[in-house]
Amino acid sequence: MDIGVFLNVVIFVSAILLILLILLQQRGASLGAGFGGSGELNTERRGLEKSLFNATIVIVVVFVLSILAILIV
Repeated sequence: MDIGVFLNVVIFVSAILLILLILLQQRGASLGAGFGGSGELNTERRGLEKSLFNATIVIVVVFVLSILAILIV
């Protein structure tokens, strides 16, 4: 397989995973807080939320590096 094709596959898969990971993350404030009501704000991530956050960072790095690599190749 050619390196360009491989990088295109990596970009496509990482983009889909990035979309899914971003959609799975919870917001810090509820909908009521967005309209002026009081809402709880959790500032520390724990458990699954922290794992999703870290996985999102890893996928972003893979996505950006693969785009930079395809620009060089």
